[in-house]
Amino acid sequence: MGRLTRVYAALAVVAAAAAVAVVVARRRGKGTKWGKVGEILTEIEKKCATPVARLRQVADAMAVEMHAGLASDGGSKLKMLLSYVDNLPTGDENGVFYALDLGGTNFRVLRVLLGGKEGRVTKQEYQEVSIPPHLMLGGSNELFDFIAAALARFVETEGDEFRIPEGRQRELGFTFSFPVKQLSLASGTLIKWTKGFCIEDTVGQDVVVELTKAMERQGLNMRVTALVNDTVGTLAGGRYEDNDVLVAVILGTGTNAAYVERANAIPKWHGLLSKSGDMVINMEWGNFKSSLLPITEYDEALDFESLNPGEQIYEKLISGMYLGEIVRRILLRMAQESSLFGEVVPQKLEIPFILRTPHMSAMHHDSSPDLKIVANKLKDILGIHSTSLKTRRLVVNICDIVAKRGARLAAAGIYGILKKLGRDTLSSPKQRTVVAMDGGLYEHYSIFSECLNNTLNDLLGEEVASTVVIKLANDGSGVGAALLAASHSQYLER
Repeated sequence: MGRLTRVYAALAVVAAAAAVAVVVARRRGKGTKWGKVGEILTEIEKKCATPVARLRQVADAMAVEMHAGLASDGGSKLKMLLSYVDNLPTGDENGVFYALDLGGTNFRVLRVLLGGKEGRVTKQEYQEVSIPPHLMLGGSNELFDFIAAALARFVETEGDEFRIPEGRQRELGFTFSFPVKQLSLASGTLIKWTKGFCIEDTVGQDVVVELTKAMERQGLNMRVTALVNDTVGTLAGGRYEDNDVLVAVILGTGTNAAYVERANAIPKWHGLLSKSGDMVINMEWGNFKSSLLPITEYDEALDFESLNPGEQIYEKLISGMYLGEIVRRILLRMAQESSLFGEVVPQKLEIPFILRTPHMSAMHHDSSPDLKIVANKLKDILGIHSTSLKTRRLVVNICDIVAKRGARLAAAGIYGILKKLGRDTLSSPKQRTVVAMDGGLYEHYSIFSECLNNTLNDLLGEEVASTVVIKLANDGSGVGAALLAASHSQYLER
């Protein structure tokens, strides 16, 4: 063999080896894609794990924080706010009462006709009003004048059955779902606006005084009898329907809980003890924080980039505002590190909060053989086309991990409240405990709600679980405010 021939032969061997190397590299690359995905998934499963033993510890930590928050203001991450609601509806309430439910860019005005034990809520009417964007950023008078004018127009449509007896003032329950330092049942100063509102001259002012002045400017003779948080309203509405309601939980875009506490178990309460001996506590439980919470790097990044870093940690793990966003962040990392959706990371996948929890719920509930709903959501929302069935199954798996972690942690929170109330054990005679539940996350995300219910049963044990009921309380906060106006009416015989 000549020298040239030997060179060609050597080059041929090198070329062949290179070709084999490329094939091997491609094969390895293919394996590496799913290998990396598997690594990330295993890590997420481990960090999101919520074994029952850990949930019991979370519940204990919740109960400890509740005690600390009741002992002193600022003593806990849980604010444990006094609502000054000491009389919950009994069913005996009679007459016509109004409610104003202000919790976002819309507000609702309601009136209810209460007919006592026999008639219950005989009739109710409501109207929803959108707040023009410029009023969310303007002056306090302008906003409250707009609300009072809508209320006055609503009063003008009163039918004969809603007539107020001669000489009586109309009474209103005001649901105000913004951070407020409550001073009494019918007064509270605004701590800060949220949900897109920014009206500086209202901050530090009593919102009941602001509304009352606006009603006077409209010539509307109406008295605000009760200022309530939406969770407290849900508790009142729940109690009206069922005497055994002790706790209310909202699981929607945000989350919160309220419950009935014995007044003598509130060291920071220095006023006269109420006649009933009870006081409803607004926990503001979204701000619960503990080293026991199963937090991942995705949660840490979400919190760091949020408008309130270090705050509302529990809410960021369990509420509808954040679940879809956590799923998006996990998918983004998989796309970046394993080319899960191709060599180029889909642009839309990089947009925060583009994947909302209702989208996540739709994918999670997809029962079609080829996961067609998952494919459509990935395409329509994230611009990800032609995914494999294996990829779609992975997406459902991630939804499952994130949703069930949230549901199980929410169950642990409820268990913590029951422990604080001594309702986590059997009593003699048996006591029934009802939790009034409101919010779209619980109502519409059935895998989430089923997981929450099953987890609570596991924590309580079969016997105790038979005495605890979670009841859906639709739209409790609006009617609840009217009921609280009724149960604290100035015309009640004290």
